[in-house]
Amino acid sequence: MNFKEVDVAIIGTGTAGMSAYRAAKEFTDSIALIEAGDYGTTCARVGCMPSKLLIAAAEAAHHAHQADIFGVNVSGIKVDGAKVLERVRSERDRFVGFVIEAVEGFDAKHKVKGYARFVDDHTLLIDDHTQIKAKRIVIATGSRPHFADLFYEAGEKLLINDDVFELEDLPKSLAVFGPGVIGLELGQALSRLGVEVKVFGRSGSLAGIQDPTIKDYAQATFNKEFVLDLDTDLKRISKFDDGVEVEYINEKGLSVTERFEYILAATGRKANLDNLNLSLTSLELDGRGTPVFDDKTMQTSCNHIFIAGDSNAFLPLLHEAADEGKTAGANAGRYPDVQAGLRRAGIAVAFTDPQIASMGLSLVQIEQAYGVNFAVGEVSFEGQGRSRVMAKNQGILKVYADKHSGEFLGAEMFGPAAEHIAHLLSWAIQQRLTVAEILDMPFYHPVIEEGVRTAFRDLASNLNI
Repeated sequence: MNFKEVDVAIIGTGTAGMSAYRAAKEFTDSIALIEAGDYGTTCARVGCMPSKLLIAAAEAAHHAHQADIFGVNVSGIKVDGAKVLERVRSERDRFVGFVIEAVEGFDAKHKVKGYARFVDDHTLLIDDHTQIKAKRIVIATGSRPHFADLFYEAGEKLLINDDVFELEDLPKSLAVFGPGVIGLELGQALSRLGVEVKVFGRSGSLAGIQDPTIKDYAQATFNKEFVLDLDTDLKRISKFDDGVEVEYINEKGLSVTERFEYILAATGRKANLDNLNLSLTSLELDGRGTPVFDDKTMQTSCNHIFIAGDSNAFLPLLHEAADEGKTAGANAGRYPDVQAGLRRAGIAVAFTDPQIASMGLSLVQIEQAYGVNFAVGEVSFEGQGRSRVMAKNQGILKVYADKHSGEFLGAEMFGPAAEHIAHLLSWAIQQRLTVAEILDMPFYHPVIEEGVRTAFRDLASNLNI
């Protein structure tokens, strides 16, 4: 057994862990950076980057099929699934390589390989080879796909998002369970690449969309491409040599039995905390078994332990993980001088087509904080000039502001170029601009952003300014 004493131990080398390491290193060179698996972030290996590569291929196929809208006849369109996935893996490996290269640049004496588990508040056991006494600890263990035991009945025909990119060819048919961001992005992309896709939900929710009008519009739009049933009850999964049979109760209350080549479980993610032996610490845990923590400092109830990134399940997004990791690492490094870290205006994007985005405070948060003292402005992109030119004229944007101050509070969008509009609006929110100040900003013609101006003009009229 090896024994080691350090100022800071960081568990995990994903986005949060790498950020925590760099921040802690500004204050101390006595660090243990612990990793059990392969180096490379979830985003690079199995998340945002490979999924966007698949989506890019799907967009190319979709644009070819839709070219006749512009009077362009594209014939003989053929999707080579093997080549699509080959490029996805090749480019994915390139992105992972950059992450591995970054980790390889970290000081070798800091890196420890193996699974960490707590012995007490200050002691970690790494596999059965190293015991580390740490004055401060950062938990940055990330998360993993989570689904009900029933899905195991599908055997090797069960996919999670990690597995999709390892397929040698595109499947003929796929049942996607979970209409969240992952399920929708992968489901629509595979549908556009020629896979017969059905997406199933059970609670009525759709990718976190909170405005009922936008959600209904998005559901109707997606249903034009593939079946999207948001209110189903899965009863049975049976594996066969050539696929999987599923029995479910659909939104009309009817029992349906169908066969698919594969099923994709995209029903959520679970923080990687269950094997850390947190019960041997004095950490206060919530009902999910997650350490209670301060979302500004990342400090837990055990003052020298910090938690960042997907492991705390607070805001499971890459840029949030990076910020949280930096805060946690800096506070662990300079402890006991614990300081609040940067919390930016909220921004989240789903790379469907049309895209889904939310910025700033959510509708639920606004209703809770402001009651009836907020106003709404909206625009439909169906008649918006630039959107119609590009035949991308589907969607709705809603913007919200405080009735008393006119301050812009948040927005929700299903529509074209949402990834870009979300940045503009989140910057405005972080700058705490008023609706009047936003309308004083320049808007070029003809651009999709003119639709944003239309929404804010509607908002201004509802604020009586």
